[in-house]
Amino acid sequence: MSTKMSSVSHSFGGDWTLTKLQILSKYLKAYNVALDGKPSLDRPFRRAFIDAFAGTGYRSVGADLPEDTFRPSIPELEIVDTVRLLDGSARMALMVEPRFDKYIFIEKNRDRCNELSALRTEFPDRAASIQIYEGDANEEIQKLCRANWAHHRAVMFLDPYGLQVDWKTIEAIAATKAIDLWILFPLGIGVNRLLVRDGNIPLAWRRRLDSLLGTTEWFDEFYKLETRNDLLGTDITQITKQGIDCIGQFFINRLSQIFPGVSRNPAILRNSTNCPMYMFCFAVANPNGVKPAMKIAGDLLKKVERNGTRK
Repeated sequence: MSTKMSSVSHSFGGDWTLTKLQILSKYLKAYNVALDGKPSLDRPFRRAFIDAFAGTGYRSVGADLPEDTFRPSIPELEIVDTVRLLDGSARMALMVEPRFDKYIFIEKNRDRCNELSALRTEFPDRAASIQIYEGDANEEIQKLCRANWAHHRAVMFLDPYGLQVDWKTIEAIAATKAIDLWILFPLGIGVNRLLVRDGNIPLAWRRRLDSLLGTTEWFDEFYKLETRNDLLGTDITQITKQGIDCIGQFFINRLSQIFPGVSRNPAILRNSTNCPMYMFCFAVANPNGVKPAMKIAGDLLKKVERNGTRK
């Protein structure tokens, strides 16, 4: 690929990014093979790929994230390399065969929307099937989910920069009973970093976590009161922050409350020091599609090693 696109590419991190895109690409292919020509009442399903936070359709390795992004100190996000370009999720989905009937890309940034429009030129046979929505991902997804899904099915990819996804949006996806969801949950790079050790979380951070998880019950799960005796025999009560596994399990349990099928072994994507950054989760909204979808996703997730690289 030429270096010409480096100035407009959408930037992400290291090998863990490639891992999630490999999983997604293989799932999209298997999904379309499974549904190709499947009847829904008297006509075939119309299949869509929906990509929120779609960016430009390309990604470059290591370039800076947007200014409003939560910025942890992670080596993979600090490497400067804007020349080497890889396919992002939007472009990757357009390359999958069998093809989708519709491609819906959602992006808030106008410049990135303009770059997404260039994909119509690169993929002329799919140009009429590409729809680009400029706007807030939560609002646009909820609008899409209110449509009639009786004869439609979709795979949605939610890949936010941080903690922007609202639980109401995830609930709307589940309510369609038609969408397979892949979501990158900011396990260590986002949620864990907001959970200060002593539990005195700033109000704005609490509200963001409330919106992300759809409940205030997370606090009692992530923090526990423990009582111990000091040297004088006096009872001392202190608050103890739980480990990162507790956060991941809580989110999976939340998904399981609204989706009929949820993978219990999400891919844990780690940085170069083996610290967990993200959790790549899969959920099925269609009760009739749980068994085949979970089989495909489960096989793909099992091939991901604990450090986030492919076997």
